[in-house]
Amino acid sequence: MALVRPELRAWAGRWHEALIGAGIGALGLFWALTSFGLLSWIGWGLVALSPVMIIAGVQRGRFRTGSGGPGVVRVDEGQVAYFGPLTGGAVALTELSRLSLDAQSVPPVWVLEQPGQPELAVPLTAEGADALFDVFAALPGIRTDRMLEEMRRASAPHRVVIWEKTREHMRLH
Repeated sequence: MALVRPELRAWAGRWHEALIGAGIGALGLFWALTSFGLLSWIGWGLVALSPVMIIAGVQRGRFRTGSGGPGVVRVDEGQVAYFGPLTGGAVALTELSRLSLDAQSVPPVWVLEQPGQPELAVPLTAEGADALFDVFAALPGIRTDRMLEEMRRASAPHRVVIWEKTREHMRLH
């Protein structure tokens, strides 16, 4: 018998980083206001750190669109691999040339392109797809707010290019 309703468990799982940030902020505020000396200073430090954790948690929560989709995503050693029921493949992150969102697919998919290789279509709801947030956020020049907005909207009649490698990103130094 579960003590927590499945809907609440799913909601807390989606937003757990933001909830942890809020909890750390509350603990820090408690320590800052009720303690003296070093613990008070640590509390103020936690209060200052918590908004950053909450903002990062909200971004990650917005990226998670669900689960139970087809296939499994693995991120390992600078490579994204997708193992699906009908398709699959891998893309080296250093060779990634374009990231697109195709909302017309059911379910919507990330399209990762690498020169000389077939496109890799990864469903947003695939198991492990939430790990792609860190991968995409590390791409040089990507705007995560735009990426999250396109995911939320998901109504474009065509693929939307989220990020593309430019000459500036190909520099050695």
